[in-house]
Amino acid sequence: MDFEEIINSIRTFKGVTRKSSIADVREKLKDVYNISGNVHLAFGDDAAAIDIGDNKLMLLATDGIWGPLMDINPRWAGYCSVLVNVNDIAAMGGIPMGMTNVLSSSDSEVTSQIMEGINEGVKKFGVPMVGGHTHPDTPYDALDVAISGIVDKDAVIPSCGAQVGDNVIIAIDLDGQVYPGTEINWDTTSDKTPEYVQDQIKVMNTIGKKHLVNAAKDISNPGAVGTLGMLLEASSKGADIDLELIPKPEDMDWISWFKMYPGSAFVISAPEKSTDKVIDLLNKTHIDAACVGTITDTKKLNMSYKNDKRTVFDFNSEIIMGFSEDK
Repeated sequence: MDFEEIINSIRTFKGVTRKSSIADVREKLKDVYNISGNVHLAFGDDAAAIDIGDNKLMLLATDGIWGPLMDINPRWAGYCSVLVNVNDIAAMGGIPMGMTNVLSSSDSEVTSQIMEGINEGVKKFGVPMVGGHTHPDTPYDALDVAISGIVDKDAVIPSCGAQVGDNVIIAIDLDGQVYPGTEINWDTTSDKTPEYVQDQIKVMNTIGKKHLVNAAKDISNPGAVGTLGMLLEASSKGADIDLELIPKPEDMDWISWFKMYPGSAFVISAPEKSTDKVIDLLNKTHIDAACVGTITDTKKLNMSYKNDKRTVFDFNSEIIMGFSEDK
């Protein structure tokens, strides 16, 4: 196994490099994002958190589906639009409440397939799609979904809360397969019952209410290590992790695995005293969780393999999204 090749594949993966555009958008809005004065968390997290009083936060998130996925399978794109948004709310310890969508397509068959996928996703995850907007005359096919959720203010799990000395937990449901026709979708939900997948969403709410972790993100386009990098960047921290401790299917190579977008997966920063409890709760919902390293103050994400140690990201001089979290 070529360890250097693995490191380079993570650094140059499009799922990681495309995140740098977030910094430009945030720069344009940095003076107005909290104009209301009640924003608790904003850019840099899986969802924005708005203080609505009575110890409650409203969570807001939006995800757009990658164009290539839409081209490959519109129905699967519709299903994934539900999955990715629900996971954004779950990662913050929230309860998803409802979704809206923007559907752009002049092709009635594509539209039908997208809506079939959304319908399937709503039934699977139990979160209603309550409205949206259509563009029936566009020269392209696109799908964007927004979601709202709710969480107790003292139980929200941010991306920016990692503390030096915390353990790094990577948790991924390994009972899945690469979705047919795709290269980076690790499907763990389409053949599972609604109860199975909804339990995996609810477990993060339980973890948040028990105050067991300091930070978390759902593993998304940047893959497991890239998503951990975003958590560290948001927290202005670093980490030392061991490649061989990261949960992985036995029959998949590391380069392919680190590019996967899993159906149910999280990176977590947890104090030593609660690490075992967090892992146990995740494992009970069929999410394979393991402690893979520790949080440091170096602002570097280092990964080790046997006796070799390499820096994956150095946030002293490099960026993924380009800023620590607004809070």
